[in-house]
Amino acid sequence: MSSSTGNGWAQLRQQTRTLESQTEGYFHKYSQFSQATTITPKPTDDEEQTEATIQDLLEKREALITQLSRLLDSESPLTTSALKSNNLTRHREILLDHRRELLRLKSSITDARQRANLLSNVRSDISAYRNSNPEDAEADYMLDERNRIDRSHSVADGVLSQAYAINESFGTQREALASVNRRIVGAASQVPGINSLIGRIGAKKRRDGIILGSFIAVCFLLVFFLM
Repeated sequence: MSSSTGNGWAQLRQQTRTLESQTEGYFHKYSQFSQATTITPKPTDDEEQTEATIQDLLEKREALITQLSRLLDSESPLTTSALKSNNLTRHREILLDHRRELLRLKSSITDARQRANLLSNVRSDISAYRNSNPEDAEADYMLDERNRIDRSHSVADGVLSQAYAINESFGTQREALASVNRRIVGAASQVPGINSLIGRIGAKKRRDGIILGSFIAVCFLLVFFLM
């Protein structure tokens, strides 16, 4: 009796795990209906079939869990395994989670369909209004064009303002550098002997330049004649 009970328990658990895996696969498919870029105003045959399949899987799992519970209750308390009790509890928790997930997905799909239908109705009303009032439609178009032009002008004004600010900043920097240069020159002119010192330094540089140039010329001439 214990052996047959064990085999029955193992088979029922295997069936339960298989249906749990199938349910998760159909959940993935069902969730894509709410994520579609274009959702139909009414549920499609595929959507209704997927939902019905999930419901059927949940009912089958409920029946299997009931059988597992009865099988566990039929065992002697001395032979009842704590592992079996934990497994049964876990299957019940997963079933409850999946029922909640189905409700969540159905609500998500319903919300997405209602938003899509509302947007479609608004667009249809606007199109119908414009078709029945062509003058107002043309006025709205001209107003939209005017708003786009105004936005373009605002962007251009912003760019020009930044350019003017940068140019003004450069001008301020040039004036500051010129002022510093004038102060340096003025301070140098007030120091006794600074002008003559600067002149001697300049004369020395010119003399060194002449000597260096003459030396280079002589080297070229020597190279030329030696060749």
